[in-house]
Amino acid sequence: IDVGEFALALSLLTGAGLAIHSFWNLTNVDLGVNTTHIQTFSLPVPDARPKDPALITAYYQQMLASIKAVPGVVDAAVSVGLPLEGTGFGMPFTIAGQPDYADPSQRPGAGFDMITPDYFKTYGIQVMRGRSFTDQDNAASVRVAMVNEKFVDKFFKGKDPLQQRLMVEELIPGVTKLGPAVSWQIVGVFHNVRAGGFRDDNPVIEIPFWQIPWPSASIGAHTAGEPGAMMKSIAAAVHAVDPQIALAEPRTLDEVKSLMLSDDRFTMDLYFCFAAVALLLAGVGIYGVMAFTVAQREQEIGLRMALGASRGNVVKLILKEAMTLASVGLGVGLVGAYFVGRAMHNTLYGVGSLDYGAIAAVALVLVCASLVASWLPARRAASVEPMKALRAD
Repeated sequence: IDVGEFALALSLLTGAGLAIHSFWNLTNVDLGVNTTHIQTFSLPVPDARPKDPALITAYYQQMLASIKAVPGVVDAAVSVGLPLEGTGFGMPFTIAGQPDYADPSQRPGAGFDMITPDYFKTYGIQVMRGRSFTDQDNAASVRVAMVNEKFVDKFFKGKDPLQQRLMVEELIPGVTKLGPAVSWQIVGVFHNVRAGGFRDDNPVIEIPFWQIPWPSASIGAHTAGEPGAMMKSIAAAVHAVDPQIALAEPRTLDEVKSLMLSDDRFTMDLYFCFAAVALLLAGVGIYGVMAFTVAQREQEIGLRMALGASRGNVVKLILKEAMTLASVGLGVGLVGAYFVGRAMHNTLYGVGSLDYGAIAAVALVLVCASLVASWLPARRAASVEPMKALRAD
């Protein structure tokens, strides 16, 4: 039984080690965005709000001006999607100057979002090449776009992305059907921003919100102080522009980050709890077996000591037997650890199915646990009085 307990403990502790390693990798990944001092919320669209692009533009320009006037607000930006949660849309596209696809469904796709000029400053996203958007990038100006580094790596290897144009079907506010393809000149490249549980760094296209103003959008405000404490003032600024609007899902970007990690945190905690119980059972099992062995072999131990065996020899004998049981359990547990790693593979980030470092650490913990569990029975065996044991025989 104790061998099985050790095998189970190794498997579960390995799973816990893999989950902890994966969680550590996720918490230290470059998100490409600053998550501190950012308050976010979305503005759902009442049916009565006009869908005219000029009116939508004026509405959000007033909204941003009101929010930026709040003391303690450093920057604010409007976007359809939020960083870490993914872009607002997924859109197929073609690269201008390249042959079009005979089958439109075979065209490549990318994340597609509309953002206001202060988006990159608000969220601390680095512009790597070219320029960011300005207020002059509006409905009356040349259509421009920015792409992320992943987009450049995938589609523009060996080419200057700032010399490329994209053909993307136009999104029309309030209309579900796409318009004709429009040419967008790439003017900048920005650092990849993680999304989808931080595992997603897909190609992304950003375009100016003022060129395709969208009725429903999210707002992020970069604050000098604690963002949650400023939510009341920010909400008052929003209602000064639109008294009827409701602010949906008010969260800090740190809270969004924590939520994105919740599944991985739960997996880590679950494996850790199961592993702790298995480790406790394995330790109790070793202790019980060794205690029973010492009680049954008291006469044998007494005879060994009467023939010249020292107390240290007896302790080594008992510990050796305990280590033999533990070693067999560890050997069997390695098979279980392999299958646990295979089962967890799709949920891990930056960790292989077999993490030799984690397995070595787990094995060391189990060996130490078996030594601790067998130490007391070994000491009890070494304290046997030889003559007393022999007379009992």
